[in-house]
Amino acid sequence: MTVPVQAEDARAAPVRHRRTSYALVLVALAALLLVAVTAAVAAGSVRVPAGEVWGILAYRLHPALADPTWSPVRETIVWDVRLPRVLLAAVVGAGLSVCGMALQALVRNPLADPMLLGVSSGATVGAVLVLVLGVSVFGAFTLPGAAFLGALAALVAVYLLARSGGRMTTVRLVLAGVAMAEVLSALASFLVVTSGDPHKTQSALRWMLGGLAGTSWTTLWIPATAVLLGLAVLLGLTRPLNLLLAGEEAAAALGLDVHRFRAGMFALVAMMVGTMVAVSGSIGFVGLIMPHVVRLLVGADHRRALPAAALLGASFLIAADLAARTLIAPEEIPVGILTALVGGPFFLWLMRRRAAR
Repeated sequence: MTVPVQAEDARAAPVRHRRTSYALVLVALAALLLVAVTAAVAAGSVRVPAGEVWGILAYRLHPALADPTWSPVRETIVWDVRLPRVLLAAVVGAGLSVCGMALQALVRNPLADPMLLGVSSGATVGAVLVLVLGVSVFGAFTLPGAAFLGALAALVAVYLLARSGGRMTTVRLVLAGVAMAEVLSALASFLVVTSGDPHKTQSALRWMLGGLAGTSWTTLWIPATAVLLGLAVLLGLTRPLNLLLAGEEAAAALGLDVHRFRAGMFALVAMMVGTMVAVSGSIGFVGLIMPHVVRLLVGADHRRALPAAALLGASFLIAADLAARTLIAPEEIPVGILTALVGGPFFLWLMRRRAAR
């Protein structure tokens, strides 16, 4: 009777080890996120000590949690100026990361990314169109709605262009995405150039370059809601996403309606990207880099990878935005430029790596 028990213990040991390792990775990523949030809120033209940052946050949650020894000016800087921007960076970074991971599973291509597939450019065209024309039919939902429709149209167009004869190659997908992104970027630029209002032109340029300046609590709740709901839906659909990794034929043989599932996921990704672009502009390569880093840490299983991608993506974009507003202070670099400087070489390395294989 001892041998079967020992064999069962031997099989259970690697499972317990994997669970422990995954838990440690999540704890480390959560700690990294807290460090990034603290550093981003504390740094700036007026530096605030880390202990004072958390004291202000605790006091705002409930006055009994902290003794207000700081000045009202510092409290305003932390709570009303920096914290909304840092939280928006976390939301957008997490959202782009999980969207990139979902797209890479949907099209079975590790080079897929909301920007490379033209999704961000489509959302940008929708947002710029609303800004230039001054449309406000649906109030606060006009801009996110237009960005969503633009993102969805771009994603469907790229998918149809890249798929030929029931197959879709990496080269065809990348070429279709880059071509679509260039066309849409040219269209957005045309809308900006032909606009006669300099204020609208400046606002539109912000969306095209990507940036988080001017974030307030009122602009945070729509993308935060969209990303949280989208992440919850994706976590509930990890099994179909895992099935797609084995191929369309294998997924269909196991009972998955591939075309219907893919259409629904495209709509979900477009909704998430559209709401993020509406408040942050086009920020590229986050959805390309983070999924690959996460797979190295926790593997390809979406049940484990999606939460890790959200945490790592949030930390990455917070750090990028911190660098964007401090590297050449008091001037500010659009954060989309910094993510492109990091993501461009990574994309080229990934292309060479796949070619070598």
